[in-house]
Amino acid sequence: MENHSTRSWPVRILLLLSIFIGASNASIHDYRNEKFIPQANARFFHGGSEGLYASNSQHLNTSSSDTSLKGKSFIRFDDVTFVRTTESASKQNPMQSTTGLVEAIILEVKDRHRIGGSSLKNNAICCTPDLADAGSCTLGEVIIKRDSEWPRQIKTFFKGNKTEVTMSPETVVINKTGMYYLYFMICDPGLDGSVIRGRTVWKNPDGYLPGKVAPLMKFFGFMSLAYLLLGLVWFLRFVKFWKDIIQLHYHITLVIALGMCEMAVRYFEYANFDSTGMRPMDVTLWAVTFGSVKKTLSRLLLLVVSMGFGVVKPTLGGMSSRVLLLGVVYFVATEGLELVEHLGNINDFSGKSVIYLVIPVAILDACFILWIFSSLARTLEKLQIKRNMAKLELYRNFTNALAISVLFSIAWIGFELYFNASDPLSELWRMAWIIPAFWNLLSYGLLAVICILWAPSNNPTRYSYLAETGDEFEEEGISLTGGGVKITGDVERNELLYGLGDEVEEDKRE
Repeated sequence: MENHSTRSWPVRILLLLSIFIGASNASIHDYRNEKFIPQANARFFHGGSEGLYASNSQHLNTSSSDTSLKGKSFIRFDDVTFVRTTESASKQNPMQSTTGLVEAIILEVKDRHRIGGSSLKNNAICCTPDLADAGSCTLGEVIIKRDSEWPRQIKTFFKGNKTEVTMSPETVVINKTGMYYLYFMICDPGLDGSVIRGRTVWKNPDGYLPGKVAPLMKFFGFMSLAYLLLGLVWFLRFVKFWKDIIQLHYHITLVIALGMCEMAVRYFEYANFDSTGMRPMDVTLWAVTFGSVKKTLSRLLLLVVSMGFGVVKPTLGGMSSRVLLLGVVYFVATEGLELVEHLGNINDFSGKSVIYLVIPVAILDACFILWIFSSLARTLEKLQIKRNMAKLELYRNFTNALAISVLFSIAWIGFELYFNASDPLSELWRMAWIIPAFWNLLSYGLLAVICILWAPSNNPTRYSYLAETGDEFEEEGISLTGGGVKITGDVERNELLYGLGDEVEEDKRE
C-alpha cells in the first residue's frame, strides 16, 4: 500500500492542480485557446469535473450520438479543436496519416489509480520505452488500466503537416453516479505549445445543473417561501400597529424584503441554469447584488441594534459616519468576491487571486463581530445602571441568540475546513450543498429572532427610546409582556438621576 500511494503521486497532483486551475461549475465548458500544462512526462489540460448522477435508463452502449438522450447523463464534445504550432507541423511528413496524438480521458475520481504507472511501480503518466518493451502499455499513449470500458479514452490524431485537427462528435453516456474528471493529454514532446478550443456539454438526467449544486435549486425555492411567510407575518404586525412603528422597524422590513428577493432570484437563476446549461448573466448579477446588499444591511442591523439605536438612544451621534463607512467598504468587498465566484470563469483566476478577495471580507466580518459585541457590552452596562429591567431582559435575550449563532458559526467553519481538507477531490460532492445552505439558514434564523424580539406592538416603550425628562417618566413600569405594572416613583426618580446624565455624557463623547 505504501508503494502504491507513493507511485500514484503524479496523478494525485494532476487532480489537485485541476481543482485550482481548471475547476468550473458550468455545465457547458468553453475552451478558448487554452494551453496544456506539463506534469511528469505528460502535458495535460483539465476539461472539467462535475458530479453526475447515473442515467435514468441504462444502456449497454456508453457512447451515443444519434439516439435520444432524454433522461440520460452524458458528456458531449462539441467542435473541440486542437492546434499545434507551425514549427511542430512543418517537421511532419505531409503524406503521413498520423503525425501526433491527443487523448481525451474521462474517469470517475475513484478510478484515479487506473491512470499512470502506479500499478506498474512507475511514476510516469505516459508509456515509456521500457514499459512498452515489457508489453505493459502502448508507447506514446497514456498508461491506462481499464476495467471494462472505463476510464474512457478517445483518441484524436493530427494528419500530415496540418496545424489543426477537430475531434469527431462524441457523446459519452454516464451510467454510474460519481465525480467525473475530463483530461486532454499529450504524450508527444513534439506537440509542445499546442492549444485547445471548443466546448464540452455536461448534463445530468434532470437538467444541466452540476450535481454538486443541484439540490440548492430546491433549497432556494424553500427559502423563498420561508422569507415570504416571515414577511407576511411581519407585514400584518406592521400594519396592525403602524402608529407605534419606530425607525428600526423599517430597517428590519428592508432586510426581509431583500432576503425574499435574493432567494427568489437565486431560484430562478438556478432554474434557468438547469434548463440551458449556462448562467444567465443578468439574473446572476441581480442575485449577487441582492445578496451583497442583504449581507451588508443584515450586519448593519445587528450593529445598530447592539448599539441601542432607537432603544436606549435616539441617534447614533458621531458614530453614524463610521457605521456607514464600514457598510460601504463591506458591500464593495462582498460584491467583488461574489462576482468572481458566480460570474467569473474559474479558469481565469488562480487560487491566490480568490484568496486575495476572501481575506478582506473575512477581516471585515471580524470587525463587525468585535464591534457588535463591544457595543452590546456597553448597552447592557448602561441598562443595568439605569435599572431598566424590561429593556435589559430584551437585550439579554438578543445577546444569548447572537452568542449561540456565533458558536454555531465557529463550529460550522471548523466542519467546513475539515470537510474541504479531508475531501480535496470532491468525492463527497453530494454533501457539498449543505455548506452554503447552512449560512442562509443561520442568517434567516437570526433575522427571525430580531423580528420576534422587536415585533411591532401596542407597547412600543418596551423597546423604543423615550425622552427621559420630567417626573412623569414611566418607561420602567412597562413589562416585556405589556402587562402595564408600574414601579414606584422612587425608582423612576433614581432612573432619571442615573440615566439622564449618562446619556448626555455619552452623546458628548460620540
